[in-house]
Amino acid sequence: MPKVKTNRGAAKRLRRTKNGLFKRSKSFRGHLKTSKSAKRRRGLRHPMILDASDHKRAQELLPYA
Repeated sequence: MPKVKTNRGAAKRLRRTKNGLFKRSKSFRGHLKTSKSAKRRRGLRHPMILDASDHKRAQELLPYA
């Protein structure tokens, strides 16, 4: 049986946590930061857990993560 390839795009965006969930970074933090409040920018720093509805797809994209 052939090896399963890791999706490189997903590998750069997602990390698996100790209990098997996936961490992701938040969107809307690349540019145009002057129009966002300091409170909003602070909130964008912290990673989020991937939604449960996307968990199965992430497991298929990252079989060895």
